[in-house]
Amino acid sequence: MAQSLAAFNTFGVEATCDNLFRFTSEQEIQDWLAGMPIPPKEFFVLGGGSNLLLLGHVPLTFLKADIQGVDYQESGDEVLVTAGAGVNWHDLVLDSIDKGYAGLENLSLIPGNVGAAPIQNIGAYGVELEQLFVSLNAVDLFSGEKRVFEHEACEFAYRDSVFKQRHRGQYMITSVTLRLRKKPELVLTYGPLSALKDRCDELTPADVSNEVIRIRQSKLPDPQKLGNAGSFFKNPVISKKAFKRLQTNYPEVVAYPVDDSHMKLAAGWLIDQCGLKGYRQGDAGVHQQQALVLVNHGDASGRDIVQLAGHVRDTVLAKFEVRLEPEVWIIGEQDIF
Repeated sequence: MAQSLAAFNTFGVEATCDNLFRFTSEQEIQDWLAGMPIPPKEFFVLGGGSNLLLLGHVPLTFLKADIQGVDYQESGDEVLVTAGAGVNWHDLVLDSIDKGYAGLENLSLIPGNVGAAPIQNIGAYGVELEQLFVSLNAVDLFSGEKRVFEHEACEFAYRDSVFKQRHRGQYMITSVTLRLRKKPELVLTYGPLSALKDRCDELTPADVSNEVIRIRQSKLPDPQKLGNAGSFFKNPVISKKAFKRLQTNYPEVVAYPVDDSHMKLAAGWLIDQCGLKGYRQGDAGVHQQQALVLVNHGDASGRDIVQLAGHVRDTVLAKFEVRLEPEVWIIGEQDIF
């Protein structure tokens, strides 16, 4: 009997899967795998559902790690925090700040659970998860064995990791360990946070977190009120040569340096310049305040949203000769992305 996934995706689209199993410990996962009647290739590991677009019925068995628990281990000026995969990411951020530890403040209010964070290599306001990452524990869904992934083995890239590439679908992450600091080294270089530099000497991680929350709430809709998965598209990275050509035609283009030879464009700005902010196709729409966010105004299907995304991508490509790629995982039969 098909299982509904409507409550497990922040777009709030109607979708189903073949089966849904939830686990509260590594041992539960291993025990279930030992008696598994289903081929591993037919699994999909579900996190918080905040970075997914589901298209109708997905003919897979969905597995969800609801493992809780947070542990802090101090060592000199550093703190190692290990959190279960089912811990809410923002709750972990607030808990670490409340305990006097710095490092996660720029990543406040990112939706989803801890277990999904390394898969996506989440990031915001100048901080990427990989900068804090130490290791993670996972269960191999093919063999049932536990494995520890150190930093290098995760092959982190921009909104990417080995878990979205070579090991996609093979592992269920059970816990993640990050390195935090007792003495703050605040990152205020990115976008709106640069306005805080004048108060740098008196700022605390809690101050930065509160400002990030304020900014995100002013720009991003609450998924419980308006279905969405946050930023739908990645900010495209182009060569400095291509950027200079673009800047010649659009001097006001918003971009940030990545390295000596690449620039990262603001995808939201590109979409906005195409006049698509607030654009709708039925109940699938581009958010009125943040063009990078696609939303479900009520009864949009996953396919409605992916068709809108295709229109946005094609419009930006035609105007700027820059191709947008989705940041969300599009799960199900589809031929647009």
